[in-house]
Amino acid sequence: MTNRYDDVRQVADSLNVDAVALVPGPNFTRSMGQAFMSHERPFLVVIPAKGEPAAIVPNLELGSWELVNFEGAVFDWRDQDGYQHAFEAFAKHMPLKSLAVEGQVMRVFVHHALKAAMPDLTIVDAEKEISGLRLLKTTDDIKSLQAAIDISERALERVLKAIRIGQTETEIEQNLVQALFAEGADEMAFGPIVAAGDGSARPHAHARPDYRVKAGDPLLFDFGARKHGFAADITRTVFVGHATDEGREVYQTVLAANEVGNAITRPGITAHDIDDAVTSVMEASPYSDRIRTKTGHGLGRDVHEAPYIMRGNHQVMQAGMVFTNEPGLYEIGNFGVRIEDDVLVTADGCRCLTSFPKELTIVGAN
Repeated sequence: MTNRYDDVRQVADSLNVDAVALVPGPNFTRSMGQAFMSHERPFLVVIPAKGEPAAIVPNLELGSWELVNFEGAVFDWRDQDGYQHAFEAFAKHMPLKSLAVEGQVMRVFVHHALKAAMPDLTIVDAEKEISGLRLLKTTDDIKSLQAAIDISERALERVLKAIRIGQTETEIEQNLVQALFAEGADEMAFGPIVAAGDGSARPHAHARPDYRVKAGDPLLFDFGARKHGFAADITRTVFVGHATDEGREVYQTVLAANEVGNAITRPGITAHDIDDAVTSVMEASPYSDRIRTKTGHGLGRDVHEAPYIMRGNHQVMQAGMVFTNEPGLYEIGNFGVRIEDDVLVTADGCRCLTSFPKELTIVGAN
């Protein structure tokens, strides 16, 4: 029997549960080696602490499931018949008393189907422990992350060259999406953020079809390609035509905070320490009332995963962790600036996987 589930079995042992259930998502893809969609159909793999795993698979996915080379029982079901009989058959095959699940990923109706088949089953939220298996990136993981980042940076370079005063945010966003795929993205890591002027003050803004960029506007890009299952997450803020004095001052404050975060990152420091150092730079500026977010989050198969770089999180940084360093300052009704790097913790410090220039940049001047 393959040992590819050994680390998942260790989670079951550590939690003293009979088994761990995985549903389509980052953890599932990591263990199975193939990505699958959920939609309205329950789909899960159950890996016991000992013995062969079992899977409940929509019948229409069986052809793709063959690519997994799964060693264990498979209980399939068809849309016309419903899925509960597959859960009942699974329960007879692998009667369980306790099961650890991904609390942020598994949907409620899958929980209900398990409980209907095994009324006495205790279901435990083990999101932290299961996702923790992805915390330290392998050499191959880092190569995939770097590929996604390189694609993203090439795409941004193309887009910035084409910026002109009078373009709408949505026109620029469309150019960015096209550039990502032209440069080799498998897909987008998430819906990109392209925000100019007062829109840049909203950390999760949506591109507006009726806002045309004008001279003096900050123009914020937050986006990323996905390659080989791994996501880039990059933010750069540029200025259109020229930058105001206030814009320059805010930008330099955010840049200084970003640089401090990269400078102090090393194994043994905590997520709290990084956020505290980065945020302290902005708190000491005249713009402290514009701080709205923590410094960053982990990055890998998910765009947001552990470790979360925030005050109060005393998780110790280890070599192999990857996180975003993305300080920002935002004043609603005025403008915002964010600068985001993707940072790998190394044995003796850190390496910034993003290399796109961070000095204040003016675009669309001609």
